[in-house]
Amino acid sequence: MTSLWKATAVARKELRQIWRDRRTLLILLFVPAFFLLVYGYALNFDIRHVRLAVQDNDRSTASRELISTFLNSGYFDLAGEVGTPEAIDRVIDRDEARAVLIIPAAFGVDVASGHPTSVQVIVNGDNANTATTVVGYAVGIAGEASARYELLAHLGSPTGPVLRVEPRVWYNPELRSTLFLIPGLIAYIAMLTAVVSTALSIVREKEAGTMEQVRMAPIGPLPYVLGKSAPYFVVSFVSAMSIVVASILLFDMPMRGSWAVLAGVVSLFLVGALAFGLLISSLADSQQVAFQLALLTSFLPTLMLSGFIFPISSMPGFLQAVTYIVPARYFLVALRGVVLKGVGPAVFWQDLAALGVFAVVTLGLASVRMHRQWALGR
Repeated sequence: MTSLWKATAVARKELRQIWRDRRTLLILLFVPAFFLLVYGYALNFDIRHVRLAVQDNDRSTASRELISTFLNSGYFDLAGEVGTPEAIDRVIDRDEARAVLIIPAAFGVDVASGHPTSVQVIVNGDNANTATTVVGYAVGIAGEASARYELLAHLGSPTGPVLRVEPRVWYNPELRSTLFLIPGLIAYIAMLTAVVSTALSIVREKEAGTMEQVRMAPIGPLPYVLGKSAPYFVVSFVSAMSIVVASILLFDMPMRGSWAVLAGVVSLFLVGALAFGLLISSLADSQQVAFQLALLTSFLPTLMLSGFIFPISSMPGFLQAVTYIVPARYFLVALRGVVLKGVGPAVFWQDLAALGVFAVVTLGLASVRMHRQWALGR
């Protein structure tokens, strides 16, 4: 009984301590519920709301019905109409459409008479998993439409389906998952390395007690921050570019774009990541807290909410809105554009602008925090 009473007393004391430590209580209660809510919706392998562009060369009732069949399936959303091969290149390169349905001329006449015909579906293959699923959707929808055409044409035992799909996968015709995963790994490793390294570097000075000596030295906050960040920028940049080179040599990843453009894209992304690490270091008082904040705000969003693994279009609307503040979302578009598609900044300039805004905002917030702490002697 004595041991039980002592254990009960310790438990009551610990409960009071947890109640007083609101930060720990918040982590224990709020964070698991938050993860369940956010990633329960994000972890979705269903591919829906695929942006579909259409080139209707027949413009008949049958062609319009086929387009409606695709759109009413629940898998595709109309991204617009295209009329030329150049327009198809543009919508695929700019990621305005994930697939293009091309309906040939005389399509209506052929299906009405039961004459075998085919439609072409061009799919963006930079995401191998999504491309495979989209091709499967198109084949399944065409099969249902073909059965309906055969019934209307009163074909008792046709030698083959009236309607076939001819899929063409661009940028990754073999649908190798490596070409999809490697750009995501580059973003993941670069973000984690840059954020964690800078987040810990300045906090380490606080814990060691050397921050006071730095403040007494003839150096201002900005030169100090730039000097602390520069080595980590070099390390992170070399790491990211080394992954690209190793992927080309070991996994036959193509490099269809410009190395200079790739270096610029990686550098812009790293500047934002380093600035974010500095912001974390200005908020944290210990390396443990800084490391936890870095993992929570860079590791999980980059992995789950950037489109690296789970398609953003399949997420709920509120979660899609959250992805707009995840810099890896824009970095992946630009990176795959350079490496797999061979396009230039004119195609993904909006993503570069978003990365620039993120870098400026986070660097500004970090500078304000550092100046304030410098002035207060903290």
